Amino acid sequence: MNTVLRCIVSIVLIAYIVMAVAWSRMQASTAVCSGVEIVVNDSLRSRFVTGREIAREIGDLSGYADSTRLSDINIDSIERILSGIDKIEDVNCVVTTAGKVRIMVNPLQPVARVFEGDKSYYINKTGKRISATARYHSDVPVITGRFDSVFKPHDLLPLVNYLSNDSAWNSLVTYIKAESPRNIILVPLIHGHVINIGDMGNLDNKFYRLTRAYREVLPVKGWDYYDTLSVKWSGQLVATRRAKRLHRAIDPVDYEAEQEAPDVGTMLSGDSAGQVNRSAIGVPKPAVNENKQN
Repeated sequence: MNTVLRCIVSIVLIAYIVMAVAWSRMQASTAVCSGVEIVVNDSLRSRFVTGREIAREIGDLSGYADSTRLSDINIDSIERILSGIDKIEDVNCVVTTAGKVRIMVNPLQPVARVFEGDKSYYINKTGKRISATARYHSDVPVITGRFDSVFKPHDLLPLVNYLSNDSAWNSLVTYIKAESPRNIILVPLIHGHVINIGDMGNLDNKFYRLTRAYREVLPVKGWDYYDTLSVKWSGQLVATRRAKRLHRAIDPVDYEAEQEAPDVGTMLSGDSAGQVNRSAIGVPKPAVNENKQN
């Protein structure tokens, strides 16, 4: 008896579900859209994608949606159209219980702008390219270099991420010049020198050495005393003294009268190694007592 009762109840439930689905589909086929709602999740306020731009991309839908049956609006087609825009990370289109078509867009967030020959574009955290146009601007680090199928701009993303996660270095370095995979140059906002970090390996230790130099050496020697700080070699920081001091309104120290330490293998980028006087700074105990006042 119990088995028969269960079978009856199951049949009734199945019939109810079928009827409910059929009724819902019938209602949906005649229900009229109550409008279009566009949501752009731009938490970083990059402004690469705006609600107005999304409205343009979907044509006249916003204008005629409130007089159109929901069954006549192809939300899958809307998603495909918007997903084809390079500035959009992903898009989700749904019909709400209130009968609205809700379009939710997550824009790509650029982390760097690349200048490669005559081309310029942004890249996101995964290396995806975003068109650079005059309509959009994002305040992100600039990367220049010669890239190919082996050495690509997104190979520098670990460095970009490292800088962005350190507030001090993020505010100090806004320009990365990739001369080669083993000669990556940072150009700080402090005028007078550049930083050669070599390749992308061991960034924690390299920036530790640079931080020591910034705290203990450059405030004493002068921010434009060296033209290059290099951390290419493991366990040391090598500084290259510039051949000619930058112009300064007041310079009470006669740097040219100082006796330099012998060259111990300064690494430079480019061909300027034979054109400068050179000295090495050892780490972890940099020399800071070389300046002499006349």
